[in-house]
Amino acid sequence: MRQKRLVLASASPRRKELLARIGVEPDTIDPADIDETPHKGELPRDYAMRMAAEKAAAVAPRHAGSLVLAADTVVAAGRRILPKTEDESDARNCLTLLSGRRHRVLSAVTLVDAESRARHKLSTTIVTFKRLTDAEIASYLARGEWRGKAGGYAIQGFAESWVRFLSGSHSGVVGLPLYETRTLLESAGYGLG
Repeated sequence: MRQKRLVLASASPRRKELLARIGVEPDTIDPADIDETPHKGELPRDYAMRMAAEKAAAVAPRHAGSLVLAADTVVAAGRRILPKTEDESDARNCLTLLSGRRHRVLSAVTLVDAESRARHKLSTTIVTFKRLTDAEIASYLARGEWRGKAGGYAIQGFAESWVRFLSGSHSGVVGLPLYETRTLLESAGYGLG
């Protein structure tokens, strides 16, 4: 049986690398270009689910008959959605806020199947950082790993050494929860080894 075509609606190299860990190579990479501004008062869980669904919905019409996989990862401190940091000031603010405290990483995945039906999954991971000194934050900022990262850090880099506690999906914190992704792909008939 011929494998169904899979489109990854993301330009993230991390998501492509994570898919490779489960033996999946997308046929096409077609990032969604949508407005990612949170709605006023939108909760982190709802925002993550909406973003994944909207990304998949934006890309699916361009690939009729294919499976379209989209994801979104949100770092939340309480009800607050932390930004994907684009400048040092934002990254410093995020790291200062997360220092010594527990936060959630919500990673939503949407798969639109060949019949245009959408399936959704959400992974919630609890992460606790050690208390960070100003010098540790400054050193991390100098590394540049924070650029474009939700919450100002990349757990697959140096920031992993700050994690005192993690409960949930490590791959979800990186950007694509593999258990949930595999479940969605299998439910749509995408063969995995």
